[in-house]
Amino acid sequence: MNKQEKQQELSRLFPVWEQLTEAQRERVAGAAVEASYKKGDTIHNGSLDCVGLILIRSGKVRVYLLSDEGKEVTLYRLKAGEMCILSASCVVTGITFDVHIEAETDLDAIVIDSKTYADLREENIYVRCNCYELLTDRFSDVMWAMQQILFMSFDRRLAIFLWDEYASSGDEVIHMTHEQVAKYTGSAREVVTRMLKYFAEEGVVELMRGGIRILDKQKLRNLSQS
Repeated sequence: MNKQEKQQELSRLFPVWEQLTEAQRERVAGAAVEASYKKGDTIHNGSLDCVGLILIRSGKVRVYLLSDEGKEVTLYRLKAGEMCILSASCVVTGITFDVHIEAETDLDAIVIDSKTYADLREENIYVRCNCYELLTDRFSDVMWAMQQILFMSFDRRLAIFLWDEYASSGDEVIHMTHEQVAKYTGSAREVVTRMLKYFAEEGVVELMRGGIRILDKQKLRNLSQS
């Protein structure tokens, strides 16, 4: 990607690009780098990393917490066209918890390094406001995840997850293992398997090797809202 192509991508992916000065645009374009990750790669590993602001060109990322016992709780997921702010958490004061970020699929991104992004936040009020807006959105995502885990029955949580997967892809087959679903819903694989078997007995889904087929969308929707 040459300089002009990079600037075009930054103007498409970085919402406050037009509010930067010409000198700031030059600096960002010079510092931003292309990054590619394979499915399952670790992008950000808790307090050990501060990658910078990730602008997702294609693919998906998953942001999650990891307990001392190795249990994962998915906080939220991001897709093409979105930005990952917690990968630059070291430049945001007040964030005291460690998150982990992995490539959920093969990922193509542009990364603005932490120092460049921190300097922009200090210099440009639009960048600072956009940063706070991103943090507010992500905080809402985290609270929604916690609300589901703490206050919702697991059958409803699982139904919501399956429905959201179907709604985002339009594919009646969700290509995930029970282990992956467990990671995304903050549960144990055995619990997921047991609940999916119940859904299958009720005619809501069909269990396949490496996937789950939605058979009755209305029943699934009702379960997600009950």
